[in-house]
Amino acid sequence: MSNLKQLPLHAVHQTAGGKFAPFAGYNMPVQYPAGVMTEHLHTRTKAGLFDVSHMGQLKLPLSAVDALETLLPTDIRGLPIGRQCYSLLTTESGGVLDDLMIARRQDDYLLVVNASRRDADLEHLGRHIKDVVTIDDRALLAVQGPCAEAVLMPLIPEVTHMRFMDVAVVHWQAHEIWISRSGYTGEDGFEISIPVSGAEGFTHALLENEDVALCGLGARDSLRMEAGMPLYGHELKEDISPIEAGLSWAIHRSRRATGKLPGEFLGADRILRELDHGAARRRIGLKPQGRAPMRDGVLLYDSPEGSEPIGVITSGGFSPSLRAPIAMALIKSEVDSQATVFGEVRGRRLEAQQVKPLFHQPNYKR
Repeated sequence: MSNLKQLPLHAVHQTAGGKFAPFAGYNMPVQYPAGVMTEHLHTRTKAGLFDVSHMGQLKLPLSAVDALETLLPTDIRGLPIGRQCYSLLTTESGGVLDDLMIARRQDDYLLVVNASRRDADLEHLGRHIKDVVTIDDRALLAVQGPCAEAVLMPLIPEVTHMRFMDVAVVHWQAHEIWISRSGYTGEDGFEISIPVSGAEGFTHALLENEDVALCGLGARDSLRMEAGMPLYGHELKEDISPIEAGLSWAIHRSRRATGKLPGEFLGADRILRELDHGAARRRIGLKPQGRAPMRDGVLLYDSPEGSEPIGVITSGGFSPSLRAPIAMALIKSEVDSQATVFGEVRGRRLEAQQVKPLFHQPNYKR
């Protein structure tokens, strides 16, 4: 535990009774005394406050646009000032090195990358782009839920004018805040980059509102699973293509075979081929029958007696909103989408119904 990094707000989490666990090299708050289910449902109905300062924040110069378009299947040049988009760092073999958010600001690009992939991303970006700046003096907070705008308005009035995927530079007291209307829960919300010197005061100011509750990594995971959002290391890996992961929409139209800038990004041959002709595997949602969850790594079969696996669970757990187990999986594409599948849990084959990997309809302000 001594080798784990501490979040800038570690003392705040301790005082709030947070329970900690290692994640991506950090000592992360997993839950608070109310528990994961209460935190999850509070986010769905009011506003959850998440400390996501473990995520990597990187600045790139505007001159990096050409290089970025060789690394991301995105129309970077067409991204307007004040907007951000979801994108992928692809590999030469057509897999995914990381998924990220990229924002076009007045004078630079801001990337938010996964903590577990930060070092790999920096090495990869550094081979193609000069002057990649790592930001280490800022905390990153996420306010998520239907009350997110209302609880932020007294502190940052500008949020009322923002729409989903807008980014802005605003001020709270003497602190410059970088804010986006986005998140990882399927709810309306904001992600807030604030200097470490102002993070504790800003957090306490938010928590004065009774509609705001601290939420940990456990609720963040169950919320993103319900929203069908992939997690790197589970639904996304270097040996899983964006098409297999169900992220065809992340391949911008201009980068496709009939677009104005077709291909010309790492892994384009495989990715564009799979776009047109299909991939060997596909990401699905699953509703296991009964109460037993099917977790990451559970093998799937086409019958109770099947000898050859047809897929594997990539994420699974209990859905507080549905009060039932849910899962996501990678499965062979030839398996009928209506077929019942069977997951092997503790030596037993349990039934699961295939569904779209979306258990909660997103609530974004567009």
